[in-house]
Amino acid sequence: MTFIASLRKEFIEQWRTYRFLMLIIVLAFFGMTSPLLAKYTPELLKIIPATGGMTIAMPPPTVMDAISQYVKNVSQFGILLALLLSMGAVAQEKDKGTAAMMLVKPLSRATFILSKVTALGLAFLASLLIAGLGAYYYTVILFQPVDLGAWLVMNLLLWVYMLVYIALTVLFSTLTRSQAAAAGLSFGMLLLLGLVGSLGKLSDYLPGQLINWGAGMMAGIPATYWPALAVSVGLILASLVIALLSFNKQEL
Repeated sequence: MTFIASLRKEFIEQWRTYRFLMLIIVLAFFGMTSPLLAKYTPELLKIIPATGGMTIAMPPPTVMDAISQYVKNVSQFGILLALLLSMGAVAQEKDKGTAAMMLVKPLSRATFILSKVTALGLAFLASLLIAGLGAYYYTVILFQPVDLGAWLVMNLLLWVYMLVYIALTVLFSTLTRSQAAAAGLSFGMLLLLGLVGSLGKLSDYLPGQLINWGAGMMAGIPATYWPALAVSVGLILASLVIALLSFNKQEL
């Protein structure tokens, strides 16, 4: 019951500070407009007057253009939001002294951390569901029907990808007392994983392949990246364990 009460407190705080609303609006906007951009960008380019005798020729948009646009937009802005909304999860409460006040109550430090990660994860899942359904609707209307089951799996893979950076940011938020430091360290990890992923076959084991897996599934490409999923889950669990061990030793 203590975990449920703490989780409820996190949801209420997300709502009162408009973080949950902002998350829904941003992801829903980019989710729903992605098929529209894919459909009408070539049309808009056609009406641009030619200069110097040069014309812009683009092939007719396809359903994969809509899917690629959706995956790119939602993954990029989802990661940005994961960093921004998670960076103060623990650091802010330590800095203001509210963490010490909360832990005076019958609330364990493990529950304190896990309720925050769970609330963030569920908020992103709900927002991604809204964005995904909106994008699916416009993709079907503007292009052609696509496999709903594969679409949902693709969005679940995107969610796991975002969870990696939520967990990492909460870890750095636990290790520091600065929200900016937590966000900076998480962004550094994002760049580091991207750099490592550019080194040949190592990319097959990194979270970024979850995005390619989802997009490839929609394109009918049978390639799977189970090692990347395993590493992603491992990073999430490792981040939580290290955060819990560190938080248990900290003086608040």
